[in-house]
Amino acid sequence: MEERDGMLLAAAVQWAPGEDAGENRAAAARWIDAAAARGARLIVLPEYSQHCSKDLAATAPGAAETLEGPFVTMLRERAAAHDALVIAGLVERLDAGGVANTVVAVDAEGVREAYRKVHLYDAFGTSESDWLTPGDPAQTPVVEALGTRIGIQTCYDLRFPESTRRLVDAGADVIVVPAEWVRGPQKERHWTTLVTARAIESTVHVVAADQAPPLAAGCTLIVDPMGIPLAALGDEEGIAVAPIDAAVTERTRVRNPSLANRRYRVA
Repeated sequence: MEERDGMLLAAAVQWAPGEDAGENRAAAARWIDAAAARGARLIVLPEYSQHCSKDLAATAPGAAETLEGPFVTMLRERAAAHDALVIAGLVERLDAGGVANTVVAVDAEGVREAYRKVHLYDAFGTSESDWLTPGDPAQTPVVEALGTRIGIQTCYDLRFPESTRRLVDAGADVIVVPAEWVRGPQKERHWTTLVTARAIESTVHVVAADQAPPLAAGCTLIVDPMGIPLAALGDEEGIAVAPIDAAVTERTRVRNPSLANRRYRVA
């Protein structure tokens, strides 16, 4: 699909990766191909698409890959095949030692951005900081591609409004959120409420791709700057596809000039 008048078709993939990196890689390639077949050129896969398990602290360090490894190589090949920007999460083996929860944005040129998750998930009985290296809080991962500016955050970052606002201050018009939003009481409600709030308060489109159950909540959705869901899924695997329309963002920011009217800035 060619961009026309500021229009871009986005896809958020909802699926449940497992422990086998090879199987995940093949499945992710199929999901990317399926999204591209529907016309999408911005394709977002969940957090931990390269490897996931019930006990990531035990399994992820051994499964971690570098950004030159087979998972990112596959993303680059599929992105090039479809002239798309593909965004997905992996467990990254760091050169300095340790591992990071990383989201990469990849196109035919290679890795355009690699965001290491800042807010590690130390909540609801889980402690990512026991085994993950946090990213630098100074990161402002915004990619200029496909005629728009795309900001990247991950899962638990949604609970920190300043994360989204810093990306918007850095120029983002669209926010993508790969996630493995762990299931639990009221968690689906938290997820959809926070995704919608981030869209409304910063007048941006949000493309939020969660893993499917059993580990995650599902409820993948794409929301416009007025908080209107453009596409949404339940708990089944699938693809949510919706247009990202720059004209909608412009009109919304005229009607609701909250960014222009605010009196405070995020440092």
